[in-house]
Amino acid sequence: MLSARCLLRSCFSALNTGSSSFASSSSSSSALSHALTGARRFATEATGTEQSPSEVNAALARTSVLYKTYKPVTPGIRHLKRPLTPHLYQGRPLRELTVALRKRGGRNNHGHITVRHRGGGHKQRIRILDFMRTEPGPCDVVRIEYDPGRSAHIALIKNRNPELCGGKVWSYILAPDTLRAGDVVESFRQGIPDGLVPGFTDSKDTNIGVDQDAGSQTASTASLALGVLRSLTIKPGNVVPLRLIPPGTIIHNIALNPQGRAILVRSAGTFAQVVAHDNAAKYSHIRLQSGEVRKVLRDCVASIGKVSNPLWKNRNLGKAGRSRWLGRRPHVRGMAMNRCDHPHGGGRGKSKGNKQPRSIWGWLAKGKRTRKPGPKGPKNSNKMVIRERPRGKEKHGP
Repeated sequence: MLSARCLLRSCFSALNTGSSSFASSSSSSSALSHALTGARRFATEATGTEQSPSEVNAALARTSVLYKTYKPVTPGIRHLKRPLTPHLYQGRPLRELTVALRKRGGRNNHGHITVRHRGGGHKQRIRILDFMRTEPGPCDVVRIEYDPGRSAHIALIKNRNPELCGGKVWSYILAPDTLRAGDVVESFRQGIPDGLVPGFTDSKDTNIGVDQDAGSQTASTASLALGVLRSLTIKPGNVVPLRLIPPGTIIHNIALNPQGRAILVRSAGTFAQVVAHDNAAKYSHIRLQSGEVRKVLRDCVASIGKVSNPLWKNRNLGKAGRSRWLGRRPHVRGMAMNRCDHPHGGGRGKSKGNKQPRSIWGWLAKGKRTRKPGPKGPKNSNKMVIRERPRGKEKHGP
């Protein structure tokens, strides 16, 4: 009887060990098949098969198509919404290209507040951006970074020229949309190098259009050279003179002086468009983000593409504390002030005394034109504006 029990016990133990080894082999084979298939996972997606996520990990695991939202484990993150930016560099910036930002709290050198609602905030370092792009030659994009001083992202580039030294090798530029680490950008501010395109010679008198009155063979050769030139130069991040940019191209970082830095269209998601080139004159027509059409010298330069981070305008900070971290103090309504502090202040109840909306300094706040630029304004006030930006019914419709 005892020998029969021992025999049964040994049989059951053998079966258990066999089943456990089979389970381990099946799990390893499933893991191997999952690794071989290479199923893509988002950086914020929780992997429930490996370990059960905690409450914080579960909150960080909620993602949408364009924005990252959070499980409302606290009131401050209930409405928090951030654009997904997995391509941004997570480390610190290049210190040689930054300077310390000294807080002034919106005050000038006399100590008077000139900009209201400023103060506090986290320590920041100003990134020194290259808005001139005078160094020619190809530059490699090392990484895309976050900049606390602007809404757009910035790109760290390295010039391939081995003869450069010092701060000319590394520089920060405004990153256009779709620009990623590993791309190559180039500046043609000094003009198109000789020999880049066979049969094309750059000069300030170069027109984008092809002369139809010339011979057919000459015209075809010129159009072919022009097409090759555009395929080499019209790329996101490249700096090209306006005279060489074809109409309809999306641009940003526009300079108003041929020897000056880029001034226009630098905010996140903004872009301008080349409308036409005035061959008889020395100007190009540019449609700005507001809808205004403006004349810009053809020798001025612009960057190709649209400014990065277009989803920035739809973000939601989620709580007032994040505004304080950014250095923004509360905005107080004029009707909540006393009469001595604001034109809307004082009175009984929520009333501003049947007055027109005014600023704290007494200026009319809604609808009053303080300047008339363009053809409708004073003589020679702004001769470069061809068509003003739409306002009122023209902008919003009837």
